[in-house]
Order: sequence, then C-alpha cells, then structure tokens
Amino acid sequence: MKVSDILRVKGGTLFTAKPDEPLAHAVQMMSEHDIGSLVVMEHGDLVGMLTFREVIQKIVANGGSIGGTLVRSAMDDAPLTCTMETEMDEVRRMMLDRHARYMPVMDKRMLMGVISFYDVARAVVDSQNFENKMLKAYIRDWPGQEANT
Repeated sequence: MKVSDILRVKGGTLFTAKPDEPLAHAVQMMSEHDIGSLVVMEHGDLVGMLTFREVIQKIVANGGSIGGTLVRSAMDDAPLTCTMETEMDEVRRMMLDRHARYMPVMDKRMLMGVISFYDVARAVVDSQNFENKMLKAYIRDWPGQEANT
C-alpha cells in the first residue's frame, strides 16, 4: 500500500498557515476545524509544519502565553515529508523514528496532502480486515476431500 492509496480515501482538504501570521490565529483555525496540524506555506512553497506539539512547546517557553508570537517562531521548519509513491511500511518507520504525527505529502515542490499517524493506522486496520475476510472466505470455501470408497 502506498501513500497515494490513503490520500485517495482521505480526500484533499488542506489547511495552511503563513509563517508571519499570529500563532493565535493559527491555533484558532486548528481549533475551529478540529485538526492537529497546519502546513506552513510561503510563496507556494512548504516552509514548515505546525502541530499542537509545537504550539504547546512555544506556550511553555513563553511562560504560558501565546502573546504576539508568529507561526514562524513555533513551526517545525524541517518537517518530515514523503511522496505519493512512498510505501506505507516506510511511512510508519519514518513517523515512529521522528515521533511525527503528521507528514506532508509532496510531488517535487507541490503539496499533495497531509497524512496523519491516525490515517496510517486506519489504513493498516482496514487492510488487515480485508485480508481476514478473504482468508475466512477461502477457508469457508475450502474444497472438501473426497471420501475414499
């Protein structure tokens, strides 16, 4: 299974932020849309990733306040990325190694979508459920042994 399979099922809604917008605005958008991340874009290019992890780290560093902080100062400016052709086993390994919950999907410099650890887990479960159904159907239809007469 490849990343393209997950994005096909997930759909293509993307939420983005600009690096020089207030962090408070980005957090409000994340809350309103019930999402855990924003892709940070500047001049059509991916420049970072903002997740609630970075937001919380910035709030703690600011003594419990967002204040006038900009997205640029909180975002991960070197996010882990993958392509549409990346295999799911590789995505899982990459996400686990970096403790990444969200990963932008790129086609060269074009953002194609974002997959989450939840998306990956759901794809694995769906794949296993399908495989289990196929195995059960195979066993149920197992050819009977002819009686020796």
